[in-house]
Amino acid sequence: LPNLQPVDCTPLHGDEPPILASDTMQGSWAISFGMPSQPPDVWREDIESTRKKLAKGKLLSVSVVGTTQDGWSIADLANDYAQCANWAVQSGADCVELNLSCPNVTACEGQLFQRPADAALVAAATRDVIGSTPLLAKIGFVKHEEDAVSLIDALSNSVDCFATPNCVPAKIVDHTGHPQFGGQVRGIGGNAIQQASLAIVEMFADIIRRQGSQITLVGIGGISSAEHIQRHLSAGAHAVHMATAAMVEPDIAIRLRRELAAQS
Repeated sequence: LPNLQPVDCTPLHGDEPPILASDTMQGSWAISFGMPSQPPDVWREDIESTRKKLAKGKLLSVSVVGTTQDGWSIADLANDYAQCANWAVQSGADCVELNLSCPNVTACEGQLFQRPADAALVAAATRDVIGSTPLLAKIGFVKHEEDAVSLIDALSNSVDCFATPNCVPAKIVDHTGHPQFGGQVRGIGGNAIQQASLAIVEMFADIIRRQGSQITLVGIGGISSAEHIQRHLSAGAHAVHMATAAMVEPDIAIRLRRELAAQS
């Protein structure tokens, strides 16, 4: 895939120097999809079609993001998020994920998780529109506890769940040291971010527990086995997402459900 560059690196923790691009898959990728989107009438039809095809009991989570325009205020962007979320619910979404983080987008909507007050406006505007529909907030890489506390405090009145990072940001170089992707940061997913992802789940779970909050957690990051799932659940996650693993093995969820059932 042209937007997935294999990388060769040890476990990442968020403050590494540039990492090395690889010619072969080493279990981790530099991801550069960004956040492209079809027009609303196209993706709304896709949601409706998907909802009809899902088996009974299956939930459809739809991730939405606003698109900032020249001259827009944060309130305008919040309303755009809310409009997309409302369309998603009307089209059949069982829950909505606010995408507050994309390491490959430099506009403000790609890094809202780093601005808790602005993220809170987005979440509140969305909650007002979608009512009781479960609302998740997808956040980026958070290393320091004080930043996690600020984010939880800002969003706790509006969101039901945090979806922890599916990427750790890093710059990429080739074997000569030449910067890739124009020297821009890219999100690293896959095996190299397992430890960092677990640490974030543990940190958020501890803060939420101390606060007595009812917010839940979705663990993400390098998950590709039943053992990985159990680690995230033990760390405090209530559920998990898989991304890069499903690109390699599209039916991985079926296999892992069978493995988990056999273990239990």
